[in-house]
Amino acid sequence: MKTSRIARETARISQHSEIITTRRTTRSFAKSIHGFAAEDAGVELNQEISRDDDASSLSSVNSKVILDIEESITPKSTPRKRKRGFESPITAATALPAVTTRTSPLKEKSASQNGQQLRPRIKKGRRQPAKQVVTDDGEVEIHPPANWAEIYSAVQEMRKRVLAPVDTMGCERIAEDKRTPRVKRFQTLIALMLSSQTKDTTNAIAMRRLQTELPQPGLTLENILAVEPTRLNELIYAVGFHNNKTRYIKAAALVLRDQFDGDIPDTVEGLMSLPGVGPKMAYLCMSSAWGQTVGIGVDVHVHRITNLWGWHKTREPEETRKALEAWLPREKWHEINHLLVGFGQTICLPVGRRCGNCTLSTRGLCPGAVTAR
Repeated sequence: MKTSRIARETARISQHSEIITTRRTTRSFAKSIHGFAAEDAGVELNQEISRDDDASSLSSVNSKVILDIEESITPKSTPRKRKRGFESPITAATALPAVTTRTSPLKEKSASQNGQQLRPRIKKGRRQPAKQVVTDDGEVEIHPPANWAEIYSAVQEMRKRVLAPVDTMGCERIAEDKRTPRVKRFQTLIALMLSSQTKDTTNAIAMRRLQTELPQPGLTLENILAVEPTRLNELIYAVGFHNNKTRYIKAAALVLRDQFDGDIPDTVEGLMSLPGVGPKMAYLCMSSAWGQTVGIGVDVHVHRITNLWGWHKTREPEETRKALEAWLPREKWHEINHLLVGFGQTICLPVGRRCGNCTLSTRGLCPGAVTAR
């Protein structure tokens, strides 16, 4: 009994596919099987007709799982998302990751000779904190960090090259020059009270509104006492926590009028007795308004940067102030706040520190330097 032509072709394709049953069929692999099977069936079709092995062919076919003829030639539709096999072509999604290379020292040397600018290498420094040393007499002495003078001098040089917002809009520079000393001291105090959690640029805008939009003669104690809280809140709306600061300024103005004869206190304790004034504002106000440096004004920049340098491990600005005053020369107490605030605004930013532009990082003086991975 002779089988039909379609049955013989089906048997031929099934026998061919049995060879590769252990391989996982993918879309591209299935196409290659079907194309090969179709071509092979066409070439040897005449030879198959002349053979008288129909019975054996049928028996071999029946022992295997026979697919429908259309399924054996036309591949089934596969899901859009599939696992790619070993035989699948490499596309953008399966491309190998890019290989990163490192420039050899010889190439760096040749590039520098050709005048090409290379990024400076960042070196993480070693912590050298201040140390407590017990003398023979039993007294405790604080020895400064071994490299503090080198760090301080390098920061001074960097600050000369870049103008920071604090250089033109800092609290000690906002008071109007043509005012009386008492009014200038009061404006300095107000600027410090507004500066908490506020950028210098924003603080300068709010101060300018108080100086120009309050009734003549502008920002004075008398006008602060007379202005309505809602109007004062509108004028300082840009600063952080303006609602609280409105209450503090109005309350502090009453204390200045009733207890300090309309002027600001000339002691740290007196300044800290005012609502909304803490140690940082008090020490800075004593230095800026009265010209008396009795302590270091430590804000978030001074606190953060000195801890990055490894000078100490402190949790609060007030703790940092005491640690610095224990060894830092007194002649630098006034300038260190201005120096490090500007440094923190331009190079050692709170987020995204520019260690590549910092001399301390290239010279291996900063333990907190961010090195390239």
